[in-house]
Amino acid sequence: MRTTIEIPEELLEEVMKLTGATTKSQAIKLVLEEKIAQTKRKRIINMKGSIDLDLDLDVLRDR
Repeated sequence: MRTTIEIPEELLEEVMKLTGATTKSQAIKLVLEEKIAQTKRKRIINMKGSIDLDLDLDVLRDR
């Protein structure tokens, strides 16, 4: 999908250096993917302790 946005050149250059991206599109894609992954990790971490699995390891081992 083509989209026109204004991104400060210095930010884009820094992202390209940090990620090793060779194109602006690649740099933006990498940053978006990383942000999505980071947000998903945070959501999973925040769920810690909120799911009751009630597992019995002895029963699971006998399966």
